[in-house]
Amino acid sequence: MSICGRSFSETDLSWIRDQVATQPNLNRAQLSRQFCAYTDWRKTDGGLKEMSCRVALLRLERAGLIELPAPRQRPSRVGKILRTPQGDPQPALEIEAGRVELTLEPVGPSTSPLWNELIDRYHYLGYCRAGGAQMRFLVRASGKLLALLGYSAAAWRVAPRESFIGWTEAQRQQRLHQVVDNSRFLILPWVQGKNLASRILGLASRKLADYWENRYRVRPVLLETFVEARRFAGTCYQAANWICVGRTQGRGKWDRTNAHDQPVKTIWLYPLHRRFREVLCG
Repeated sequence: MSICGRSFSETDLSWIRDQVATQPNLNRAQLSRQFCAYTDWRKTDGGLKEMSCRVALLRLERAGLIELPAPRQRPSRVGKILRTPQGDPQPALEIEAGRVELTLEPVGPSTSPLWNELIDRYHYLGYCRAGGAQMRFLVRASGKLLALLGYSAAAWRVAPRESFIGWTEAQRQQRLHQVVDNSRFLILPWVQGKNLASRILGLASRKLADYWENRYRVRPVLLETFVEARRFAGTCYQAANWICVGRTQGRGKWDRTNAHDQPVKTIWLYPLHRRFREVLCG
C-alpha cells in the first residue's frame, strides 16, 4: 500500500504491530518517530518525516491493516479558536496598491493565533490545521494588516499539473517537495484596492522561495493553487501571471479513492525558476 509517497510492505506492518504489542506505554508520536528511524524515512534536510508518517499510520489504521495506540488527547477543534477584538471587523480601508510599500511578514508564535482567527472568520474555507511543510504570512502596508497567505505541501497527484510539467511518476515522487501549494489567500473584507490582490501575489512569489529554503533547506521551483470554479474566476491569479492548466475532478487534495465529492477547481501554476521543468524532471 502506497501512502504519502512511501510503499508499506507486510514487513513494515508487522514491525508496527510488534511495537504496539510490546510497548504498552507507546504513544502515536513515539511510534511515528520510531518507524521513521527504523526505516530511515527522512526529509530532504535529514530530519525524520514524522508528520507524513503520522498521516500514513492513521490511513493504515482506517484501512484495517494496523491498530494504533489509543490517542492520549482529543484533537483540538476548530470551533475552539478564540474570537478576540483584534480580529473584529475594522473600518473600511482604501489602499492605492501602486503607491504603498507592501511587506511580507512570516507568522511567528505571537501572530499565529491572529492568523488562525482571521482565516477562520473571513476565509470561505475557514481554518484547518495543516500537517507537513507549511508557511504562513501577514501582508502589511504602513503598519496596517491587509491580507494573509498560507503555503503548504503540494497536492499528491494532479493530472493537468503533471502534463504541464512533463515529469514521470518516479520524478513526481522524488521531486514533489519542490512544488508548493498556495493553500490560503485572504484580503481582509474591509480592505479595498485596485490591483491589490495581484500585487500581493507578485510580492509573495518573489519572496517565498527564499523563506521556504531557509526553513526547509529545499528551494521550490513551482507554485500551485486551486480556485473553486463556481465561486471565483481566478482573475487575480491571472493578473499576477499565473497559468491556468485545467480543472480538478472533484476528488480532493489527498484523495486515493474514486469519490468525486469535492467542488471542481481550476488549477493555477506559477514557475519560480525559468528552468523549472529541467529541475523537476532531472
